[in-house]
Amino acid sequence: MIISINSSKFDKNITKGCPQVSCCGPAFWNIKYNSLLNLRYTNHTKTVAFADDLVIMIKADSIREAENIDNFELSKISAWAKENRIRFNEQKSKAMLMARRKRKERKGLEIYLM
Repeated sequence: MIISINSSKFDKNITKGCPQVSCCGPAFWNIKYNSLLNLRYTNHTKTVAFADDLVIMIKADSIREAENIDNFELSKISAWAKENRIRFNEQKSKAMLMARRKRKERKGLEIYLM
């Protein structure tokens, strides 16, 4: 799809995606994003989406188990992103560990989005 945007300030040809000012933009994104939300996640995983943000929540008994599950789920998401030609912004991607009690385990997380 090629969309030409013309205004008095600039001329630009867009060769992929959908411009944010487009009235069809949200609908096209919902169609594409829906396939990400419908991936087959494990029963330890819950996903929540808002606009173009995605939260992946993992419930596990240990940090190591959470890392393993999260990396497994992120490999699915990476494959989806590659197939849909979408790149995630590393600067905006965050991980957070939440627990009800203090753990003696290490607190750092080793998760990877390729």
